[in-house]
Amino acid sequence: MDIFKVLIIFGVFSIFKFSEAKKPNIIFILADDYGWQDIGYHSSDIRTPTLDKLAGSGIRLENYYVQPICTPTRSQLMSGRYQIHTGLQHGIIWPTQPNGLPLSDPTVADKLKEAGYSTHMVGKWHLGFYKEEYLPINRGFDSYYGYLTGSEDYYTHKRCGGTPPSNDFYCGLDLRNNKEPVRNETGHYSAELFGEKAIQVIKDHNKNNPLFLYMAFQSVHAPLQVPERYLKYYKHVQDKDRRTYAGMVTAMDEAIFNLTEQLKAKGMWDDTILVFSTDNGGQFHAGGSNWPLRGMKATLWEGGMRGIGFVHSKLIPENRRGTVSKELYHVTDWFPTFVKGVAKGSLNGTKLDGHNIWDSIVHGRVSPRHEILHNIDILTPKSGKPIFPNYFDTSIRAAYRYRDWKIITGNPGAGIWYPKRFATNTSSTLFEKHNEQGKNCWLFNIRDDPEERVDLSLKRPEMVKFLLTRLSLLNETAVPVRYPAADPKANPELHGGVWGPWRK
Repeated sequence: MDIFKVLIIFGVFSIFKFSEAKKPNIIFILADDYGWQDIGYHSSDIRTPTLDKLAGSGIRLENYYVQPICTPTRSQLMSGRYQIHTGLQHGIIWPTQPNGLPLSDPTVADKLKEAGYSTHMVGKWHLGFYKEEYLPINRGFDSYYGYLTGSEDYYTHKRCGGTPPSNDFYCGLDLRNNKEPVRNETGHYSAELFGEKAIQVIKDHNKNNPLFLYMAFQSVHAPLQVPERYLKYYKHVQDKDRRTYAGMVTAMDEAIFNLTEQLKAKGMWDDTILVFSTDNGGQFHAGGSNWPLRGMKATLWEGGMRGIGFVHSKLIPENRRGTVSKELYHVTDWFPTFVKGVAKGSLNGTKLDGHNIWDSIVHGRVSPRHEILHNIDILTPKSGKPIFPNYFDTSIRAAYRYRDWKIITGNPGAGIWYPKRFATNTSSTLFEKHNEQGKNCWLFNIRDDPEERVDLSLKRPEMVKFLLTRLSLLNETAVPVRYPAADPKANPELHGGVWGPWRK
């Protein structure tokens, strides 16, 4: 054989083997209750220099969707499946509920571990803990440091609460290292604590193995708490909630800066893919803003679900860096994207609703996603009467997106355009609310009308019927809702003052 052909074949084989061996590190950072307006590149006056720089030299995802509240987004990230396929269609998992992300589905951490990754998690879980099998350390992660519930105190790391509408109310510590409670971090602000723990994961990591780090900040969910030094940038802000919230955002931004610096110091940055996402829209009544989008956290309007998101990596072709993607993406897409698109692993044993969007993001190709089931929640009380017989019941709370079209049914939550928050005052306009009494069906062209101001349901009945048909077909695949009653045996007083597993 010609010596040059041998060299070419050897070279191609070597490149192939190198690419197989050098799987990129994956860092997924999830912010909590982070509003659409509240990042610098969305014309916010909140300081986010790290996020702005990462997004500015990465790819901003401006047609990217999450779920309206905490547990649903996290469950879909971990499972790659819609809520209707995990039984978690309704609400969140409350501290005293014997509930969790089904054990029958592998998590993205499970599959990345199969693909050779070291897998670690820091921060908020919120996917169930009533049995040890549901703890992160048993759901594919090699290590876990964080808290299991939600909305705890940033300094004491205690959580008080129960399961509505019951009257149970318990308090307990919620901070653990793997399976063991952590009792000596009182006074350590969580954004800084979790940032330090994530940095330690990187310091301890063996660079011969690819790393998957899931960094789920408590920030910037209520309660509104932040060290005084972060407020110095916002002394001019009159609204106390907004001032504290802004400081919390800046604290999170600084923690992300420290994380990226450690990746550089370790020599891992050039082989790392970093993805940033919010878990849902901002909570207006706790300092957040989703202007100019309609609605807020917990609603089916765009302000509840259109998420801040971007991807940053030196592995992205230079001509794609600093660009904005308007392709349709959803939080379920990260599972197959990470496992198949990035890690080149196997999706055997999965039943995913997500799509591998890696080529779409990196090479600017059309997204394989054409629809999103935002949710179908049959437990929320019905609103009004069905509009069309023999079609999906419009009194049921649901939302569905098909290409540019979005339909909302039932009670989607307050249809308010919450006013823009400025540095010096609370709002720019009066609250606008256009929820007609008894109405339970809305249709919008989101590409033309991202603020959901022009309801087309009466002008386009044929599109309404088409989308209702799609909702009916999707609803036929739904599993029963799991939303169990509170269990008093969850009371932390029965478990050493700590929230944790209480059933065998």
